Amino acid sequence: MSVVSATRAEFAKVVTVRLWWILALVMFAYVGLLAGVLAGVFGGLDLGGGSAGPQLDLGQVHLVVYSTASAIGYVFPVLLGALSATSEFRHQTLTPTFLANPRRAQVLVAKAVAMAVVGAFYGLVALVASVGTGAVVLSAVGRDARLDDPDTWVLAARVLLAMALWAVIGVALGTLVPNQVAVLVIVLAFTQFVEPILRSVSPIWEWTAQVGQFLPGAASDALVGWSVFTTLGSASADAVALEWWQGGLVLFAIALVAGVIGYFAVWKRDVT
Repeated sequence: MSVVSATRAEFAKVVTVRLWWILALVMFAYVGLLAGVLAGVFGGLDLGGGSAGPQLDLGQVHLVVYSTASAIGYVFPVLLGALSATSEFRHQTLTPTFLANPRRAQVLVAKAVAMAVVGAFYGLVALVASVGTGAVVLSAVGRDARLDDPDTWVLAARVLLAMALWAVIGVALGTLVPNQVAVLVIVLAFTQFVEPILRSVSPIWEWTAQVGQFLPGAASDALVGWSVFTTLGSASADAVALEWWQGGLVLFAIALVAGVIGYFAVWKRDVT
């Protein structure tokens, strides 16, 4: 079986079940709500001065609001990617898959490619929510939505890339931790509690700030270029932020390392 055929088969596995569009709808509502709230709060405040206030220029409010597509929505492609792998173990669909295509590495690569496409689609949905809601609210409070700003569309392109990489990371995690309940707990606990805490305390010392920039969420924010978390962070954290391409490489490295370990430790084992 060719890589194209294997990728087509993996893509069909995703779109033939309801989970992908249910998660997409939830993400759309969640990102749209938070983007609207941020647009109302930031757009209605004078953020231009004062060292004690948020370090945000008035001309950059729209970028922070629109970046909620990835800063908040990234957990959804991770979950979908992880579930796409763990469901194979739970429902024992790997057996017929490997019988049809015994090249297990090719199957895993095909699944990652298919999920990258779905992740980019999730990025598009999240952008429609954040830009659509954010632009309306910003205009309502008297701010320029800046939809003609080239930086807005650069951000949008990077969001698509970030969400695609997050979906691949999800596949790698699902391969590494095949238990569906366990991987769900790990993803939600890390993204919603552990990493936010680590990112909030990492700027305290210079060495922790250096380490903190390599956290997955921090790398994703660096790739996109904007995030409410980095915007309201300290100057020391901004000083050690990765370049956008470095953030992308960190996410890719996380997916690659987790995927390779999962392949040799779990994926190559007997599945029956």
